[in-house]
Amino acid sequence: MTRIAVTGAAGRMGRTLIQNVHETAGLTLAAAFERADSSLIGVDVGELSGIGNIDLRLSSDISAELDNFDTLIDFSVPDATLAAVAICAEAGKRLVIGTTGFDDTGLASIRAAAAKTPVLMAPNMSVGVNLCFKLIELAARVLGDEVDVEITEAHHRHKIDAPSGTALEMGEILSRVLDRDLAKVAVFGRKGTVGERDRSTIGFSSLRGGDIVGDHTVLFAGSGERLEITHRASSRSNFAQGAIRAARFLENHANGLFDMQDVLGFNAPVG
Repeated sequence: MTRIAVTGAAGRMGRTLIQNVHETAGLTLAAAFERADSSLIGVDVGELSGIGNIDLRLSSDISAELDNFDTLIDFSVPDATLAAVAICAEAGKRLVIGTTGFDDTGLASIRAAAAKTPVLMAPNMSVGVNLCFKLIELAARVLGDEVDVEITEAHHRHKIDAPSGTALEMGEILSRVLDRDLAKVAVFGRKGTVGERDRSTIGFSSLRGGDIVGDHTVLFAGSGERLEITHRASSRSNFAQGAIRAARFLENHANGLFDMQDVLGFNAPVG
């Protein structure tokens, strides 16, 4: 039985994770964390997530619960994630990270932690989105420089980073296949007299509003035709199920940095 801990447990994603872990055979919810100033600290986690009392209280102290869990699934904010990473790496706890918005220093800290314990970090845990990543790679290889490429993403009004980590990963895939430097060719929105579009650019547009779970589209626009690869999430359960799949994948590794492409076998050598 794998013992799972969840951070950001009071948020929508955290509550969804709690529900899905609770319902998954072979897993047990062993700890749940929220920031120390939350008014919900001490509340039963089952009551919080809508599954009923499970005799597990919401905590803010990861260090105090280290003996109780094997894998931490983190969907929070970068500062909280990095604090959890430091604690878990020293204790040899496995980490699944769905948080986005890290700077270079934060990413370096996560890579250092992966030398001590297995870490899976992905901008999107959805199996469907990760399949889209492969389809985008294939389309870019086939269409090459003969099309204009634009990325559009939409999320709920509470999302704090833009573009989304998923959209940026799509841009990285495109720039790698098309042999471009994303830092030089990315265009984040347009305003005013911007002139004719440079085909080498990769455009990003971010929409925020309401309770949109997450929509992503990559548009390949050529002369006389266009191709769109789109993923729309209508529920957070697909992200939770992907994170659970990632947690199980890490059970077979002692250390290393992985992503969902590894979980799905897309990074495995052919032949």
